[in-house]
Amino acid sequence: MLRDDINTALKEAMKSGQARRVSALRLVNAEILKRETSGAERVTLSDPEIVDVMAKMIKQRQESFDIYDKAGRSELAAQERDEIGIISEFMPKRMSDLEAAEAISALVKELEAATLKDMGRTMAALKQRFSGQMDFSKAGALVKKLLGGG
Repeated sequence: MLRDDINTALKEAMKSGQARRVSALRLVNAEILKRETSGAERVTLSDPEIVDVMAKMIKQRQESFDIYDKAGRSELAAQERDEIGIISEFMPKRMSDLEAAEAISALVKELEAATLKDMGRTMAALKQRFSGQMDFSKAGALVKKLLGGG
């Protein structure tokens, strides 16, 4: 499970004295815990949900990096870049556009999706199976095209 990989890496970082890595991995664990306890009852996140949490964290850090870089705050930009690298280690490998197109096409056939009415169901299945592995804005456009909407 992804959570175990993160905790193992955290323990190794603590033993080897990698302060920035320890800090970044603790932030990941804190975000996961926050998401698990934010509702009325506590839930345990699945790997795709943890990938979603980490993807949001990477996006936030990328935005901060851009701001710090434009403002000439190189030390803060470097910290954000380092955190992006650490979090990215636990993300699934990104598919190329061609791989994503093949996966989407196969899923549309598997689900027997035929019209735009099937778009929501198809996108939900894509997100469940390929969370963190493809750009879903591009995927949505391709699904729409395959289902005759564009």
